[in-house]
Amino acid sequence: MSPAGSAGAARGESYLFDDAHFHLTNYVQKGLTAREYVRMMASTVKRSTLFGIPLQQTWSYFNSGNVAPTYYLQTDAPLYYYSFTDAMIAHEYLSLPPQDRARLDPMITGFNPTDMYAVDHIRRVLEMYPGVFSGIGEFSIHKEFVSGKVAGDTATLFNPALDRIFDFAGEVGMPVIFHCDIDVPFTKRTGPPLFYDQMRDVLARHPKTTIIWAHTGLGRVVMPMPASASTGQTDERPPAHVELIENILSDPRFNNVYFDISWDELAKYAVVNPDVIARVAAMFDKFPDRFLFGTDNVAPPNIDANVRVFRMWDPIFAKVRPATKQAILFGNYERIFDGARARVRGWERAHVQH
Repeated sequence: MSPAGSAGAARGESYLFDDAHFHLTNYVQKGLTAREYVRMMASTVKRSTLFGIPLQQTWSYFNSGNVAPTYYLQTDAPLYYYSFTDAMIAHEYLSLPPQDRARLDPMITGFNPTDMYAVDHIRRVLEMYPGVFSGIGEFSIHKEFVSGKVAGDTATLFNPALDRIFDFAGEVGMPVIFHCDIDVPFTKRTGPPLFYDQMRDVLARHPKTTIIWAHTGLGRVVMPMPASASTGQTDERPPAHVELIENILSDPRFNNVYFDISWDELAKYAVVNPDVIARVAAMFDKFPDRFLFGTDNVAPPNIDANVRVFRMWDPIFAKVRPATKQAILFGNYERIFDGARARVRGWERAHVQH
């Protein structure tokens, strides 16, 4: 048990979950301090990742005038990569006392995944802030409404810059939280989702890297594949998506691949009707060690929004085995990130001059 967990147990606290997907800051690099977040976690969240947003929303006067956008859907102005986010996260983490640091796993996000120099940025952050970061992400390749707004080259799954990132993560021992939509928005496709096979190819090329596919590839309008193209009924879509995920989980080539079930937009698909709830619960029980819970809230003002995401999964957690629920809410996170902490610290001892 972690020091934070031991202290919590001693005080009789009963945590609800570990959070594998949490943004401390928003698209204009504003949000919470780490101290504020730890106070919010209190006895609700035992452990949590800690990352900002790697993209900065431009405030273009000629687009929105005096209205300052804070979210990418509030303006047509472009987004650009904001590398200083990693220094901000490190600063916040280092401002905490040791017992609070023990509850957090900072992640490196401030790089351009289309840039062959992205690995140099990640290495530089580790060298400047040894003892701080546990992993990489969340960063995105295909993301609804976002990818097309990012200035510069469009990120793709074919870019060797992405392979360099995954290779380096495997060398250092850093898990990667990776956002890639499984398909294009509003698709009416009757075959496999556009990016599914491309993702499988990427995953297969990096068997030594722990990869966490965020939101199982879904989004606001990137919906689960329909079971039948002729029905057009959204309540028939999730079972087909479950089958796609299970195909990855049952393939021994992908034993290094995990899925986070973060974001309320994902949860709404999982609990759409009793049949889907049963199918998702069965998948969780079949592969209990391959899913991590997360909230994916961006700088929330209080813990209520995080708990609301957690409660959306109640119908499914009521059906799974107790050991499965424990693994998804705590065990998988702590196994992955405790191991990452040890491996990354070992890499730093070998490569960072003190």
